[in-house]
Amino acid sequence: MPLTLQNTPDHKARAEQALRENLPGVLAFSRKLHENPELGFEEFQAVQWLAQELAAVPGARVQTGLGSLATALRAEVGRGPLVLTLCAEYDALPGLGHACGHNVIAAAALGAFIALAPVADELGMTVRLLGTPAEENGGGKVLMLEQGDFAGTHAAMMIHPGDVDELEMLPYACAGYKIQYFGRGAHASASPWEGINALDAMTVAMTAVGLARQQLEPGQQIHGYIDSAGTAPNVIPDHAAGEWMVRAHDVESLVRATAVLTRCMEAGALATGARLEMVQHGPIYAELRTDTAMAGLFGANSALLGRPLKPAGRRGGSTDMANVSHEYPTIHPMISLGEGCPGIHDSSFAELAASAQGDRVIWDGALAMAWTCLDLASDPQQRLRLMNPA
Repeated sequence: MPLTLQNTPDHKARAEQALRENLPGVLAFSRKLHENPELGFEEFQAVQWLAQELAAVPGARVQTGLGSLATALRAEVGRGPLVLTLCAEYDALPGLGHACGHNVIAAAALGAFIALAPVADELGMTVRLLGTPAEENGGGKVLMLEQGDFAGTHAAMMIHPGDVDELEMLPYACAGYKIQYFGRGAHASASPWEGINALDAMTVAMTAVGLARQQLEPGQQIHGYIDSAGTAPNVIPDHAAGEWMVRAHDVESLVRATAVLTRCMEAGALATGARLEMVQHGPIYAELRTDTAMAGLFGANSALLGRPLKPAGRRGGSTDMANVSHEYPTIHPMISLGEGCPGIHDSSFAELAASAQGDRVIWDGALAMAWTCLDLASDPQQRLRLMNPA
């Protein structure tokens, strides 16, 4: 079928109509995810529910379980040469459920896919939706990049609910580490000299981190918590464990900040005689590289929906979508759940993710992504740029 690149207004109207007709099901899917939160790599219900919704889209080709990832998904509609990838996240936080709004992210990606399905072939597109597990704790997108699930993509996008309307997220590069100290137990009163106190080792390490923060470079952060350290007050703890995260403006700075964390952890072992085990937990998250041309198109489309987006004003958090941006042109705009909304990873934020405000973010995000895809597909210069990168 020949491309009708000049008829974008009609395509946008048809995309909006397709989304409107299917919106009740999209919102119901969001609520179902919200009511049944699953942790990273355990999103078995979520991925099946998403697959069911996608399979109902005329012409969609759906596959669940990609490579080593049982809870990853790929769906495609259209068979055009321009491949535009929508990313859906659906993992939840321990104890907080969808306090990061991943139910909204997944529903918005689903909505955009539905909106684009009727017009994908007319504009020479393949619309791909990737269900990406474990953004919170396992770097699902990094693993999917490594096993080739993004191969063929010309541009990638997703939206994220937040407490501000911003064109892009400014996340830190990030790495996580599981820390364990192994000592020797002893009676804390009768024979403490026979013990090696693993909790003391962790205490020395935490003190070292606290002191080292003064010398961290701008943009570097170290934070963590103790998971376990002893079982009784009259027993020298023979084991202490926790998790620590290191963040920085970019991966190069992250390497230097990680060296500081390593020295601090080693100090605890050296001071007490305990044995240190420090293991990287999940892949490294990179810094995000926003494609400014795509972001400009998304911003214009969001403004048409009555939601103007500001330039990014602050740095915070981390995302594995950043790793995608190092391989493919990428956008990751933030859409607010409303004035006065709390920040992400808050129980009140989780409540808003299943509210009318959350539903509005799904509509705005899905339609702005769909319209942005149509802009990319209908502009010969954008197609050339994406399909023939320098």
